[in-house]
Amino acid sequence: MKFRTALLGAAAAWALAPAAFAERGADGHVNVIYWQAASTMNPYLSGGTKELEAASLVLEPLARYDEGGNMVPFLAESVPTVENGGVSADLTTITWKLKEGLLWSDGTPLTSADVAFTWEYCTAEGGGCSQSEKYNDVVSVDTPDDLTVVVTFGVPKPFPYGPFVGAQAPIIQKAQFADCVGEAMASCTDENFAPIGTGPFKVDEFKTNDVASMSANPNYRDPAKPAFATLTLKGGGDAAAAGRSVLETGEFDYAWNLQLAPDVLAAMEAAGKGQVVSSFGTLVERIMVNMTDPSASLGDERATAAHPHPFLSDIAVRKALSMAIDRELLVEIGYGAAGRATCNVLPAPAIYASTANDACLVQDIEGAKALLDEAGWVPGADGIREKDGVRISVLYQTSTNAVRQDFQAIIKQWWNEIGVEVELRNIDASVFFGGDAGSPDTFQKFFADLEMYANNFDGTDPEAYMANWECSQAPRPETQWQGNNMPRFCSEEYDALVAEMAKTGDINERARLAKAMNDMLMQEYVIIPLVDRGRVSAHSNTLGGVVLNTWDSELWNAADWYRMDM
Repeated sequence: MKFRTALLGAAAAWALAPAAFAERGADGHVNVIYWQAASTMNPYLSGGTKELEAASLVLEPLARYDEGGNMVPFLAESVPTVENGGVSADLTTITWKLKEGLLWSDGTPLTSADVAFTWEYCTAEGGGCSQSEKYNDVVSVDTPDDLTVVVTFGVPKPFPYGPFVGAQAPIIQKAQFADCVGEAMASCTDENFAPIGTGPFKVDEFKTNDVASMSANPNYRDPAKPAFATLTLKGGGDAAAAGRSVLETGEFDYAWNLQLAPDVLAAMEAAGKGQVVSSFGTLVERIMVNMTDPSASLGDERATAAHPHPFLSDIAVRKALSMAIDRELLVEIGYGAAGRATCNVLPAPAIYASTANDACLVQDIEGAKALLDEAGWVPGADGIREKDGVRISVLYQTSTNAVRQDFQAIIKQWWNEIGVEVELRNIDASVFFGGDAGSPDTFQKFFADLEMYANNFDGTDPEAYMANWECSQAPRPETQWQGNNMPRFCSEEYDALVAEMAKTGDINERARLAKAMNDMLMQEYVIIPLVDRGRVSAHSNTLGGVVLNTWDSELWNAADWYRMDM
Protein backbone atom coordinates (compact mmCIF):
# COMPACT_ATOMS: atom_id res chain seq x y z
CA MET A 1 0.00 0.00 0.00
CA LYS A 2 1.19 3.47 -0.80
CA PHE A 3 0.89 5.33 2.50
CA ARG A 4 1.85 8.68 0.99
CA THR A 5 3.25 10.87 3.70
CA ALA A 6 2.06 14.47 3.45
CA LEU A 7 0.60 13.94 -0.02
CA LEU A 8 1.42 17.33 -1.47
CA GLY A 9 2.83 20.55 -0.14
CA ALA A 10 0.75 23.60 -0.86
CA ALA A 11 3.05 24.73 -3.66
CA ALA A 12 3.00 21.31 -5.32
CA ALA A 13 -0.78 21.17 -5.08
CA TRP A 14 -1.10 24.44 -6.89
CA ALA A 15 1.39 23.32 -9.49
CA LEU A 16 -1.08 20.59 -10.45
CA ALA A 17 -4.15 22.79 -10.15
CA PRO A 18 -5.85 24.52 -13.08
CA ALA A 19 -4.20 27.78 -14.07
CA ALA A 20 -7.12 29.50 -12.38
CA PHE A 21 -10.47 28.48 -11.07
CA ALA A 22 -12.91 29.28 -13.86
CA GLU A 23 -15.68 30.48 -11.56
CA ARG A 24 -17.21 29.70 -8.19
CA GLY A 25 -19.18 26.45 -8.26
CA ALA A 26 -18.06 25.38 -11.74
CA ASP A 27 -17.05 21.89 -10.61
CA GLY A 28 -20.48 20.94 -9.31
CA HIS A 29 -20.76 18.71 -6.26
CA VAL A 30 -18.28 17.10 -3.86
CA ASN A 31 -19.08 14.29 -1.40
CA VAL A 32 -17.20 13.99 1.90
CA ILE A 33 -17.72 11.20 4.42
CA TYR A 34 -16.86 11.37 8.11
CA TRP A 35 -18.13 8.07 9.41
CA GLN A 36 -18.26 9.64 12.87
CA ALA A 37 -21.18 11.97 12.22
CA ALA A 38 -21.16 15.51 13.56
CA SER A 39 -23.71 16.23 16.28
CA THR A 40 -23.38 20.01 16.05
CA MET A 41 -21.78 22.59 13.78
CA ASN A 42 -20.59 24.64 16.77
CA PRO A 43 -17.03 23.65 17.70
CA TYR A 44 -17.33 25.38 21.07
CA LEU A 45 -19.88 22.80 22.17
CA SER A 46 -17.81 19.69 21.54
CA GLY A 47 -14.27 18.50 22.03
CA GLY A 48 -14.80 15.93 19.28
CA THR A 49 -12.68 16.14 16.13
CA LYS A 50 -15.67 15.42 13.92
CA GLU A 51 -17.43 18.60 15.07
CA LEU A 52 -14.30 20.73 14.83
CA GLU A 53 -13.66 19.61 11.28
CA ALA A 54 -17.27 19.88 10.10
CA ALA A 55 -17.45 23.41 11.46
CA SER A 56 -14.16 24.36 9.78
CA LEU A 57 -15.89 24.36 6.40
CA VAL A 58 -18.00 27.26 7.66
CA LEU A 59 -16.23 29.00 10.55
CA GLU A 60 -12.68 30.36 10.37
CA PRO A 61 -10.08 31.68 12.83
CA LEU A 62 -7.84 34.71 12.45
CA ALA A 63 -4.94 32.38 11.61
CA ARG A 64 -4.41 28.67 11.32
CA TYR A 65 -1.68 26.12 10.66
CA ASP A 66 -0.64 24.79 7.27
CA GLU A 67 0.50 21.27 6.44
CA GLY A 68 4.00 22.04 7.73
CA GLY A 69 2.75 23.33 11.08
CA ASN A 70 3.43 26.95 10.08
CA MET A 71 1.01 29.62 11.24
CA VAL A 72 -0.64 31.39 8.31
CA PRO A 73 -3.14 34.28 8.32
CA PHE A 74 -6.75 33.57 7.33
CA LEU A 75 -9.11 36.34 8.45
CA ALA A 76 -6.19 38.47 9.63
CA GLU A 77 -3.91 40.43 7.31
CA SER A 78 -0.82 38.90 8.88
CA VAL A 79 0.37 37.03 11.96
CA PRO A 80 1.42 39.53 14.67
CA THR A 81 4.90 39.17 16.14
CA VAL A 82 7.21 41.21 18.33
CA GLU A 83 9.31 41.92 15.25
CA ASN A 84 6.45 43.41 13.23
CA GLY A 85 5.03 45.31 16.20
CA GLY A 86 1.92 43.20 16.56
CA VAL A 87 3.01 41.74 19.91
CA SER A 88 4.05 44.17 22.63
CA ALA A 89 7.61 44.09 23.91
CA ASP A 90 6.38 43.07 27.36
CA LEU A 91 4.41 40.19 25.75
CA THR A 92 1.11 41.18 27.38
CA THR A 93 -0.79 42.25 24.24
CA ILE A 94 -1.27 41.02 20.71
CA THR A 95 -2.89 43.20 18.07
CA TRP A 96 -4.64 41.59 15.11
CA LYS A 97 -5.70 43.45 11.97
CA LEU A 98 -8.62 41.99 10.04
CA LYS A 99 -8.53 41.89 6.26
CA GLU A 100 -10.66 44.61 4.73
CA GLY A 101 -13.98 43.77 3.13
CA LEU A 102 -14.63 40.45 4.83
CA LEU A 103 -18.28 39.43 4.86
CA TRP A 104 -20.27 36.82 6.68
CA SER A 105 -22.20 34.45 4.44
CA ASP A 106 -25.35 36.52 5.12
CA GLY A 107 -23.65 39.54 3.51
CA THR A 108 -23.00 41.55 6.69
CA PRO A 109 -19.47 42.77 7.52
CA LEU A 110 -17.16 40.82 9.82
CA THR A 111 -15.82 43.27 12.40
CA SER A 112 -13.61 43.27 15.47
CA ALA A 113 -16.78 43.16 17.58
CA ASP A 114 -17.38 39.61 16.38
CA VAL A 115 -13.90 38.61 17.50
CA ALA A 116 -14.34 40.15 20.95
CA PHE A 117 -17.75 38.52 21.30
CA THR A 118 -16.26 35.10 20.54
CA TRP A 119 -14.05 35.43 23.62
CA GLU A 120 -16.98 36.62 25.73
CA TYR A 121 -19.10 33.73 24.48
CA CYS A 122 -16.52 31.05 25.36
CA THR A 123 -15.67 32.45 28.78
CA ALA A 124 -19.13 33.48 30.00
CA GLU A 125 -20.12 32.24 33.46
CA GLY A 126 -22.51 29.30 33.39
CA GLY A 127 -21.54 28.26 29.89
CA GLY A 128 -20.00 25.01 28.77
CA CYS A 129 -17.33 26.03 26.28
CA SER A 130 -15.21 23.00 25.41
CA GLN A 131 -12.33 25.14 24.10
CA SER A 132 -11.98 27.46 27.08
CA GLU A 133 -8.27 26.64 27.51
CA LYS A 134 -7.64 28.54 24.28
CA TYR A 135 -8.48 31.72 26.16
CA ASN A 136 -6.38 31.13 29.27
CA ASP A 137 -4.95 34.33 30.81
CA VAL A 138 -6.97 36.68 28.57
CA VAL A 139 -8.22 39.63 30.64
CA SER A 140 -9.68 41.79 27.86
CA VAL A 141 -10.30 41.95 24.13
CA ASP A 142 -10.55 45.55 22.94
CA THR A 143 -11.76 46.88 19.60
CA PRO A 144 -10.35 50.36 18.87
CA ASP A 145 -11.86 50.21 15.38
CA ASP A 146 -13.79 47.78 13.19
CA LEU A 147 -10.66 46.06 11.88
CA THR A 148 -8.45 46.05 14.99
CA VAL A 149 -8.49 43.53 17.83
CA VAL A 150 -6.26 43.96 20.89
CA VAL A 151 -5.99 40.93 23.17
CA THR A 152 -4.55 41.65 26.61
CA PHE A 153 -3.20 38.93 28.86
CA GLY A 154 -2.84 39.02 32.62
CA VAL A 155 0.71 37.67 32.36
CA PRO A 156 3.49 38.02 29.78
CA LYS A 157 2.57 35.53 27.06
CA PRO A 158 5.51 34.38 24.92
CA PHE A 159 3.08 32.26 22.86
CA PRO A 160 0.03 34.52 22.46
CA TYR A 161 -1.60 32.45 19.72
CA GLY A 162 -4.14 30.47 21.70
CA PRO A 163 -7.11 32.80 21.21
CA PHE A 164 -8.68 32.86 17.73
CA VAL A 165 -6.07 30.59 16.10
CA GLY A 166 -6.71 27.15 14.61
CA ALA A 167 -9.85 25.11 14.00
CA GLN A 168 -10.53 24.91 17.73
CA ALA A 169 -10.95 28.68 18.16
CA PRO A 170 -12.81 30.17 15.17
CA ILE A 171 -14.78 33.42 15.06
CA ILE A 172 -18.55 33.29 15.46
CA GLN A 173 -21.01 36.02 14.51
CA LYS A 174 -22.11 38.27 17.37
CA ALA A 175 -25.47 39.08 15.79
CA GLN A 176 -26.35 35.39 15.48
CA PHE A 177 -25.15 34.20 18.90
CA ALA A 178 -25.88 37.24 21.08
CA ASP A 179 -28.70 35.45 22.91
CA CYS A 180 -26.75 32.16 23.25
CA VAL A 181 -24.32 33.10 26.00
CA GLY A 182 -23.74 31.27 29.27
CA GLU A 183 -26.40 28.77 30.26
CA ALA A 184 -28.19 29.35 26.93
CA MET A 185 -25.27 27.99 24.85
CA ALA A 186 -26.55 24.48 24.31
CA SER A 187 -30.19 25.46 23.85
CA CYS A 188 -29.63 27.58 20.71
CA THR A 189 -30.33 24.74 18.29
CA ASP A 190 -30.81 26.79 15.12
CA GLU A 191 -27.62 28.73 15.69
CA ASN A 192 -25.56 25.68 16.68
CA PHE A 193 -26.74 23.63 13.71
CA ALA A 194 -26.33 26.40 11.10
CA PRO A 195 -23.75 28.98 12.17
CA ILE A 196 -23.21 31.89 9.82
CA GLY A 197 -19.56 31.89 8.80
CA THR A 198 -16.86 33.32 6.58
CA GLY A 199 -15.61 29.99 5.22
CA PRO A 200 -15.99 28.62 1.70
CA PHE A 201 -19.33 26.90 2.43
CA LYS A 202 -22.55 27.69 4.27
CA VAL A 203 -24.96 25.25 5.89
CA ASP A 204 -28.23 24.69 4.04
CA GLU A 205 -29.49 21.80 6.15
CA PHE A 206 -28.05 19.94 9.13
CA LYS A 207 -29.31 16.67 10.52
CA THR A 208 -27.58 15.87 13.77
CA ASN A 209 -25.56 12.64 13.80
CA ASP A 210 -26.32 12.23 10.10
CA VAL A 211 -25.63 14.67 7.29
CA ALA A 212 -24.86 18.31 6.52
CA SER A 213 -25.82 19.77 3.15
CA MET A 214 -23.84 22.84 2.20
CA SER A 215 -23.47 25.25 -0.70
CA ALA A 216 -20.79 27.69 -1.77
CA ASN A 217 -20.66 30.82 0.37
CA PRO A 218 -21.79 33.59 -2.05
CA ASN A 219 -19.77 36.14 -0.08
CA TYR A 220 -16.52 34.19 0.21
CA ARG A 221 -13.55 36.53 -0.12
CA ASP A 222 -12.14 34.87 -3.28
CA PRO A 223 -14.77 35.28 -6.02
CA ALA A 224 -13.49 32.21 -7.89
CA LYS A 225 -13.70 29.86 -4.93
CA PRO A 226 -14.79 27.35 -3.88
CA ALA A 227 -14.78 25.37 -7.12
CA PHE A 228 -17.65 23.22 -5.86
CA ALA A 229 -21.18 24.63 -5.84
CA THR A 230 -22.41 22.17 -3.23
CA LEU A 231 -20.93 19.82 -0.65
CA THR A 232 -22.41 16.92 1.26
CA LEU A 233 -20.78 15.95 4.55
CA LYS A 234 -22.16 12.50 5.33
CA GLY A 235 -21.82 10.83 8.69
CA GLY A 236 -22.53 7.39 10.08
CA GLY A 237 -21.58 3.85 9.22
CA ASP A 238 -18.06 2.71 9.94
CA ALA A 239 -14.49 3.24 8.77
CA ALA A 240 -14.59 0.23 6.41
CA ALA A 241 -17.69 1.47 4.61
CA ALA A 242 -16.21 4.96 4.36
CA GLY A 243 -12.99 3.60 2.87
CA ARG A 244 -14.85 1.51 0.32
CA SER A 245 -17.00 4.46 -0.71
CA VAL A 246 -13.89 6.34 -1.89
CA LEU A 247 -11.38 3.66 -2.81
CA GLU A 248 -13.64 0.99 -4.34
CA THR A 249 -17.01 2.41 -5.43
CA GLY A 250 -16.09 6.05 -6.02
CA GLU A 251 -19.35 7.18 -4.39
CA PHE A 252 -17.50 9.70 -2.20
CA ASP A 253 -14.56 11.99 -2.90
CA TYR A 254 -12.95 12.21 0.55
CA ALA A 255 -13.02 9.87 3.55
CA TRP A 256 -11.60 10.84 6.93
CA ASN A 257 -9.99 8.76 9.68
CA LEU A 258 -9.73 5.35 8.03
CA GLN A 259 -8.97 3.53 11.25
CA LEU A 260 -8.56 0.14 9.59
CA ALA A 261 -6.04 -2.67 9.61
CA PRO A 262 -3.26 -2.11 7.03
CA ASP A 263 -4.14 -5.15 4.91
CA VAL A 264 -7.76 -4.01 4.69
CA LEU A 265 -6.74 -0.58 3.40
CA ALA A 266 -4.28 -2.10 0.92
CA ALA A 267 -7.00 -4.28 -0.58
CA MET A 268 -9.32 -1.29 -0.96
CA GLU A 269 -6.67 0.90 -2.57
CA ALA A 270 -5.93 -1.82 -5.10
CA ALA A 271 -9.30 -1.12 -6.73
CA GLY A 272 -7.69 1.96 -8.28
CA LYS A 273 -10.37 4.59 -7.71
CA GLY A 274 -8.55 6.55 -5.03
CA GLN A 275 -5.48 6.85 -2.88
CA VAL A 276 -4.71 6.58 0.82
CA VAL A 277 -2.84 9.49 2.42
CA SER A 278 -1.16 9.45 5.81
CA SER A 279 1.02 11.70 7.93
CA PHE A 280 2.12 11.77 11.55
CA GLY A 281 1.28 14.63 13.89
CA THR A 282 0.24 14.51 17.54
CA LEU A 283 -2.65 12.04 17.42
CA VAL A 284 -2.38 9.53 20.29
CA GLU A 285 -4.71 6.60 20.94
CA ARG A 286 -4.95 6.43 24.70
CA ILE A 287 -6.89 4.98 27.62
CA MET A 288 -8.23 7.54 30.06
CA VAL A 289 -8.46 6.43 33.69
CA ASN A 290 -11.42 7.73 35.69
CA MET A 291 -10.19 9.08 39.02
CA THR A 292 -13.79 9.52 40.19
CA ASP A 293 -16.55 7.03 40.97
CA PRO A 294 -18.93 6.57 38.00
CA SER A 295 -21.50 4.58 40.00
CA ALA A 296 -25.08 5.46 39.04
CA SER A 297 -26.05 5.24 42.72
CA LEU A 298 -24.33 8.60 43.28
CA GLY A 299 -26.91 10.48 41.22
CA ASP A 300 -25.87 14.00 40.20
CA GLU A 301 -22.48 13.56 41.88
CA ARG A 302 -21.64 10.59 39.67
CA ALA A 303 -18.18 10.88 38.03
CA THR A 304 -17.36 14.08 39.90
CA ALA A 305 -14.54 14.98 42.27
CA ALA A 306 -16.90 14.57 45.22
CA HIS A 307 -16.34 10.81 45.08
CA PRO A 308 -12.86 9.31 44.41
CA HIS A 309 -12.77 6.05 42.49
CA PRO A 310 -12.93 2.99 44.79
CA PHE A 311 -9.86 1.28 43.29
CA LEU A 312 -8.45 3.36 40.42
CA SER A 313 -7.46 5.94 43.04
CA ASP A 314 -4.69 3.46 43.88
CA ILE A 315 -1.70 4.19 41.62
CA ALA A 316 -0.61 0.55 41.86
CA VAL A 317 -3.79 -0.52 40.06
CA ARG A 318 -3.39 2.13 37.37
CA LYS A 319 0.27 1.26 36.81
CA ALA A 320 -0.47 -2.47 36.61
CA LEU A 321 -3.07 -1.86 33.89
CA SER A 322 -0.42 -0.05 31.84
CA MET A 323 2.30 -2.65 32.45
CA ALA A 324 0.07 -5.45 31.16
CA ILE A 325 -0.25 -3.94 27.66
CA ASP A 326 1.86 -4.94 24.65
CA ARG A 327 1.85 -1.72 22.64
CA GLU A 328 3.98 -3.06 19.79
CA LEU A 329 1.42 -5.79 19.16
CA LEU A 330 -1.37 -3.22 19.16
CA VAL A 331 0.47 -1.27 16.46
CA GLU A 332 0.95 -4.43 14.41
CA ILE A 333 -2.69 -5.49 14.49
CA GLY A 334 -4.22 -2.04 14.26
CA TYR A 335 -2.11 0.39 12.25
CA GLY A 336 1.04 -1.09 10.72
CA ALA A 337 3.17 1.64 9.15
CA ALA A 338 0.60 4.26 10.19
CA GLY A 339 1.25 3.69 13.90
CA ARG A 340 4.06 3.80 16.45
CA ALA A 341 4.04 2.51 20.02
CA THR A 342 4.22 5.40 22.46
CA CYS A 343 4.57 6.02 26.19
CA ASN A 344 3.62 9.72 25.94
CA VAL A 345 0.43 11.67 25.45
CA LEU A 346 2.66 14.38 23.88
CA PRO A 347 4.67 12.55 21.19
CA ALA A 348 5.60 15.48 18.94
CA PRO A 349 7.15 17.78 17.82
CA ALA A 350 10.41 16.06 18.65
CA ILE A 351 11.63 18.77 21.03
CA TYR A 352 8.69 18.01 23.34
CA ALA A 353 8.92 14.21 23.23
CA SER A 354 10.00 12.71 26.56
CA THR A 355 12.07 9.54 26.90
CA ALA A 356 11.40 9.21 30.64
CA ASN A 357 8.53 6.78 30.23
CA ASP A 358 9.94 4.35 27.66
CA ALA A 359 9.71 1.39 30.03
CA CYS A 360 6.07 1.05 28.96
CA LEU A 361 7.24 -0.22 25.56
CA VAL A 362 7.96 -3.62 27.15
CA GLN A 363 4.95 -5.60 28.36
CA ASP A 364 5.39 -6.96 31.90
CA ILE A 365 2.54 -9.22 32.97
CA GLU A 366 4.45 -10.79 35.86
CA GLY A 367 5.61 -7.40 37.09
CA ALA A 368 2.01 -6.16 37.05
CA LYS A 369 0.91 -9.14 39.13
CA ALA A 370 3.70 -8.57 41.64
CA LEU A 371 2.82 -4.89 41.92
CA LEU A 372 -0.80 -5.71 42.73
CA ASP A 373 0.26 -8.38 45.22
CA GLU A 374 2.48 -5.89 47.01
CA ALA A 375 -0.36 -3.35 47.15
CA GLY A 376 -2.62 -5.89 48.82
CA TRP A 377 -4.88 -6.67 45.86
CA VAL A 378 -5.10 -10.46 46.04
CA PRO A 379 -6.97 -12.89 43.76
CA GLY A 380 -10.30 -14.15 45.08
CA ALA A 381 -11.80 -17.57 44.46
CA ASP A 382 -12.69 -16.58 40.89
CA GLY A 383 -9.23 -15.12 40.19
CA ILE A 384 -10.40 -11.49 40.34
CA ARG A 385 -8.33 -9.35 42.67
CA GLU A 386 -9.93 -7.70 45.65
CA LYS A 387 -9.05 -5.74 48.75
CA ASP A 388 -11.21 -4.81 51.72
CA GLY A 389 -14.28 -6.11 49.90
CA VAL A 390 -13.62 -4.09 46.72
CA ARG A 391 -13.13 -6.06 43.48
CA ILE A 392 -11.08 -4.75 40.55
CA SER A 393 -13.92 -4.96 38.06
CA VAL A 394 -13.83 -2.34 35.28
CA LEU A 395 -16.18 -1.07 32.60
CA TYR A 396 -13.97 -0.24 29.61
CA GLN A 397 -15.68 1.86 26.93
CA THR A 398 -14.80 3.29 23.55
CA SER A 399 -16.43 4.22 20.25
CA THR A 400 -17.68 1.62 17.80
CA ASN A 401 -14.86 0.82 15.40
CA ALA A 402 -13.29 -2.46 14.27
CA VAL A 403 -9.75 -1.57 15.33
CA ARG A 404 -10.91 -0.28 18.71
CA GLN A 405 -12.96 -3.40 19.34
CA ASP A 406 -9.88 -5.50 18.45
CA PHE A 407 -7.89 -3.46 20.96
CA GLN A 408 -10.56 -3.89 23.61
CA ALA A 409 -10.64 -7.66 23.16
CA ILE A 410 -6.90 -8.21 23.43
CA ILE A 411 -6.43 -5.71 26.27
CA LYS A 412 -9.24 -7.47 28.14
CA GLN A 413 -7.27 -10.73 27.85
CA TRP A 414 -4.13 -9.11 29.25
CA TRP A 415 -6.03 -7.54 32.13
CA ASN A 416 -7.78 -10.84 32.87
CA GLU A 417 -4.30 -12.40 33.14
CA ILE A 418 -3.39 -10.05 35.99
CA GLY A 419 -6.69 -10.62 37.80
CA VAL A 420 -8.84 -7.74 36.55
CA GLU A 421 -12.45 -8.35 35.58
CA VAL A 422 -13.39 -6.44 32.42
CA GLU A 423 -16.73 -5.53 30.89
CA LEU A 424 -16.51 -4.03 27.40
CA ARG A 425 -18.83 -1.43 25.97
CA ASN A 426 -18.73 0.35 22.62
CA ILE A 427 -20.84 3.37 21.77
CA ASP A 428 -21.70 4.85 18.39
CA ALA A 429 -19.00 7.42 17.66
CA SER A 430 -21.51 10.14 16.84
CA VAL A 431 -22.93 9.84 20.35
CA PHE A 432 -19.66 9.11 22.19
CA PHE A 433 -17.92 12.21 20.81
CA GLY A 434 -21.06 14.29 20.51
CA GLY A 435 -20.90 16.42 23.65
CA ASP A 436 -24.66 16.28 24.32
CA ALA A 437 -25.01 17.25 27.98
CA GLY A 438 -28.21 15.20 28.16
CA SER A 439 -26.62 11.94 27.00
CA PRO A 440 -25.09 9.51 29.52
CA ASP A 441 -22.84 8.02 26.83
CA THR A 442 -20.44 10.86 25.96
CA PHE A 443 -16.72 10.66 26.56
CA GLN A 444 -16.98 13.83 28.65
CA LYS A 445 -19.56 12.30 31.01
CA PHE A 446 -17.26 9.26 31.36
CA PHE A 447 -19.76 7.03 33.16
CA ALA A 448 -17.26 4.16 33.03
CA ASP A 449 -13.97 3.24 34.67
CA LEU A 450 -11.79 3.44 31.58
CA GLU A 451 -12.31 4.86 28.12
CA MET A 452 -10.25 4.79 24.93
CA TYR A 453 -10.04 7.30 22.11
CA ALA A 454 -7.51 9.47 20.27
CA ASN A 455 -6.92 13.21 20.45
CA ASN A 456 -4.46 15.83 19.25
CA PHE A 457 -4.07 19.61 19.08
CA ASP A 458 -3.85 22.47 16.59
CA GLY A 459 -0.40 23.63 15.55
CA THR A 460 2.97 22.66 16.94
CA ASP A 461 2.95 24.40 20.33
CA PRO A 462 1.45 22.27 23.13
CA GLU A 463 0.71 24.99 25.69
CA ALA A 464 -3.09 24.91 25.36
CA TYR A 465 -3.12 21.14 24.90
CA MET A 466 -1.25 20.47 28.13
CA ALA A 467 -3.62 22.87 29.88
CA ASN A 468 -6.36 20.31 29.17
CA TRP A 469 -5.49 18.59 32.44
CA GLU A 470 -5.78 21.58 34.73
CA CYS A 471 -8.17 21.02 37.65
CA SER A 472 -10.61 23.54 36.16
CA GLN A 473 -10.91 21.53 32.92
CA ALA A 474 -12.70 18.56 34.57
CA PRO A 475 -16.17 18.07 33.02
CA ARG A 476 -18.94 18.40 35.60
CA PRO A 477 -22.57 19.48 35.80
CA GLU A 478 -21.55 23.12 36.40
CA THR A 479 -19.81 23.21 32.98
CA GLN A 480 -22.64 21.38 31.21
CA TRP A 481 -20.22 18.43 31.19
CA GLN A 482 -17.80 20.25 28.89
CA GLY A 483 -14.05 20.26 29.50
CA ASN A 484 -11.06 18.23 28.36
CA ASN A 485 -9.78 16.76 31.63
CA MET A 486 -11.57 13.44 31.24
CA PRO A 487 -9.69 11.65 34.08
CA ARG A 488 -10.70 14.44 36.51
CA PHE A 489 -7.00 14.63 37.44
CA CYS A 490 -6.26 17.52 39.80
CA SER A 491 -2.81 18.63 40.98
CA GLU A 492 -1.68 22.04 42.22
CA GLU A 493 1.81 21.16 41.03
CA TYR A 494 0.52 20.43 37.53
CA ASP A 495 -1.51 23.65 37.41
CA ALA A 496 1.62 25.56 38.45
CA LEU A 497 3.53 24.07 35.51
CA VAL A 498 0.75 25.17 33.13
CA ALA A 499 0.96 28.69 34.53
CA GLU A 500 4.76 28.72 34.26
CA MET A 501 4.73 27.59 30.64
CA ALA A 502 2.24 30.35 29.82
CA LYS A 503 4.86 32.99 30.72
CA THR A 504 8.01 31.19 29.53
CA GLY A 505 9.53 32.24 26.22
CA ASP A 506 12.72 30.21 25.85
CA ILE A 507 11.95 27.24 23.60
CA ASN A 508 14.15 24.88 25.58
CA GLU A 509 12.46 25.88 28.84
CA ARG A 510 9.05 25.45 27.21
CA ALA A 511 10.13 21.98 26.14
CA ARG A 512 11.27 21.17 29.68
CA LEU A 513 7.95 22.24 31.13
CA ALA A 514 5.90 20.38 28.53
CA LYS A 515 7.89 17.21 29.19
CA ALA A 516 7.43 17.66 32.94
CA MET A 517 3.66 17.88 32.49
CA ASN A 518 3.61 14.89 30.17
CA ASP A 519 5.76 12.89 32.61
CA MET A 520 3.52 13.73 35.56
CA LEU A 521 0.45 12.47 33.72
CA MET A 522 2.28 9.36 32.56
CA GLN A 523 3.84 8.56 35.94
CA GLU A 524 0.54 9.07 37.73
CA TYR A 525 -0.98 6.69 35.12
CA VAL A 526 -4.12 8.79 34.75
CA ILE A 527 -3.60 8.47 31.00
CA ILE A 528 -2.33 5.24 29.46
CA PRO A 529 -0.96 6.04 25.97
CA LEU A 530 -1.02 3.25 23.42
CA VAL A 531 -0.27 4.28 19.83
CA ASP A 532 1.08 7.41 18.17
CA ARG A 533 -1.25 7.34 15.16
CA GLY A 534 -0.68 8.79 11.74
CA ARG A 535 -3.69 10.54 10.25
CA VAL A 536 -5.03 8.17 7.59
CA SER A 537 -7.59 9.36 5.05
CA ALA A 538 -8.36 8.80 1.38
CA HIS A 539 -9.48 10.82 -1.60
CA SER A 540 -10.67 9.97 -5.07
CA ASN A 541 -8.32 10.21 -8.01
CA THR A 542 -10.49 13.01 -9.43
CA LEU A 543 -10.29 15.29 -6.41
CA GLY A 544 -7.50 17.82 -6.78
CA GLY A 545 -5.97 20.31 -4.37
CA VAL A 546 -6.04 18.04 -1.32
CA VAL A 547 -3.25 18.85 1.14
CA LEU A 548 -3.28 16.55 4.16
CA ASN A 549 -2.80 18.56 7.33
CA THR A 550 -2.16 16.97 10.73
CA TRP A 551 -1.74 20.32 12.51
CA ASP A 552 -5.21 21.76 11.91
CA SER A 553 -8.50 20.64 10.39
CA GLU A 554 -8.06 18.17 7.53
CA LEU A 555 -10.58 20.29 5.64
CA TRP A 556 -8.51 23.43 6.19
CA ASN A 557 -8.06 24.14 2.45
CA ALA A 558 -11.40 22.87 1.08
CA ALA A 559 -11.71 26.22 -0.71
CA ASP A 560 -8.83 25.05 -2.93
CA TRP A 561 -10.27 21.67 -3.88
CA TYR A 562 -11.30 21.12 -7.48
CA ARG A 563 -12.33 18.38 -9.89
CA MET A 564 -9.59 16.88 -12.07
CA ASP A 565 -10.19 15.34 -15.48
CA MET A 566 -9.01 11.75 -15.67
